[in-house]
Amino acid sequence: MTADAKRGEAVFGEAGDDLERRRLGIFLGVTFAVSWATAAVIFALGGFTGGPTLPLGIPLYLLLLAGPYMWGPAIGHLAARWLTDEGFGRRSMLLRVRTRWPPWLLGWLGPLVLILAGGAVYYLVFPARFGGLDAIAELLAQAEEQTGVEIPLSPAAFLGLQIAQAIVLAPILNSLATFGEEFGWRAYLLPKLAPLGWRRALAVHGVIWGVWHWPVIAMGHNYGLGYPGAPWLGLLAMVVATVGLGIFLGWVTLRSESVFPAVVGHAMINGSAALATIFVTSIPNQVFGPTPVGLVGVLPWFLVAAVLFVRTDWLYPVGSGGVGTETDANSAGTD
Repeated sequence: MTADAKRGEAVFGEAGDDLERRRLGIFLGVTFAVSWATAAVIFALGGFTGGPTLPLGIPLYLLLLAGPYMWGPAIGHLAARWLTDEGFGRRSMLLRVRTRWPPWLLGWLGPLVLILAGGAVYYLVFPARFGGLDAIAELLAQAEEQTGVEIPLSPAAFLGLQIAQAIVLAPILNSLATFGEEFGWRAYLLPKLAPLGWRRALAVHGVIWGVWHWPVIAMGHNYGLGYPGAPWLGLLAMVVATVGLGIFLGWVTLRSESVFPAVVGHAMINGSAALATIFVTSIPNQVFGPTPVGLVGVLPWFLVAAVLFVRTDWLYPVGSGGVGTETDANSAGTD
């Protein structure tokens, strides 16, 4: 085995190793305990439609969601390392900042492209929902009527401004919260599942990520509760979505041997998902889309996943020092 391959194995492990069941158990136990206990507090305070409001009109549930709920996986990561004497090496925790630039670009702009593509697929499937620029014009008119302030932007200019704001502001405003998730799911759980083979590990960690969302989905997060089959269909849809999204975020993590491109990617998803809804003529059944957590809106993400599952050597550069050496790429492709 080359020195690069050995370094990659130290960071990610490799297919054929034994699962570290105790560490996985501690990570999952702490993660779900912290996050689901936070969900119980949100529910007790009135869920997402009530509860106390903080200064500046910020709902307390939003602070709890972006704080202890989303940081549950990070706490689980640290607890597993501390309780099993695993150590806190920067490389093993995937905290490298200086890494190859393509994963950063993929994490930054890839989600925006896939979100818009998912919206396009949704409107092709449900053409009656697509209002084009007329829907944006109606949105602006409603905003002017509610605020009494004229908005000096054409619908096309408003759309361009929204996209520009998403590109610039989403990583800045959302990365602190999304780090809490990514430091757990992509920097700890995914490498620990490497013995399953990378395709299976990517899929399984996406399923676990989706199940972790269940308490807030049951309270109406992402989909509301007004759709047929609520909340059960929403619980299923969230798992499907997180598999697709998780494979992409796992890909940029493996590609870079760093959690930070995934942090940026997750921040972009959270900050730009609503762009797909700007063209709707009426409130859609969000279980299907047009956002990336909808069963139709997530389809482009699964197209990317399908390509990666066929070309497993694309998960990481050959000879890069990760598990993407020729030997490890071949073994990772045999699930």
